[in-house]
Amino acid sequence: MNVTPTIVLWIYVILLMAGGLAGYLKAGSKVSLITSSIFAVALSLCALGLLGPSYVADILLGILVVVFGIRFAKKKQFMPGGMLLAMTVVVLALHILL
Repeated sequence: MNVTPTIVLWIYVILLMAGGLAGYLKAGSKVSLITSSIFAVALSLCALGLLGPSYVADILLGILVVVFGIRFAKKKQFMPGGMLLAMTVVVLALHILL
């Protein structure tokens, strides 16, 4: 199977939504659910080619790197902020390099 930036984005969208749902179910965080939904929809539109050129997805992923970086720095806990930060950095790198 040939891994493409689109496949990487779809996998990330699924994981992002799962994380937002988990945050809502575990901690009652409506912010996690709403934010993950908004970014998942925007990244889905990027994956479908409906939201501008491919660098738009890179910008959205960059914003998420900053958000998760701030969250990780504040709480100093790997779960969930650090894991989401690491995952987003990997996805951004793959999206740029593939």
